[in-house]
Amino acid sequence: MGGLGAIGVPGLIIILVIVLIVFGPKKLPEIGGAVGKTFAEFKKSTKGLIDDEDDTAKKEEKKSDAS
Repeated sequence: MGGLGAIGVPGLIIILVIVLIVFGPKKLPEIGGAVGKTFAEFKKSTKGLIDDEDDTAKKEEKKSDAS
């Protein structure tokens, strides 16, 4: 199987404890906010790319229908 699915709950808890030790409790909200903003921007960008592809496909379809 492999990948992120193979980590499991115990592995996830260990990773969270290590992150807490490395960054400390005061930095975690800042890191969480930065990660959240990054994911939001990524989602916005991918949605924009998908919308652009849909627009291009619609234009090509109209162009072929007009011919």
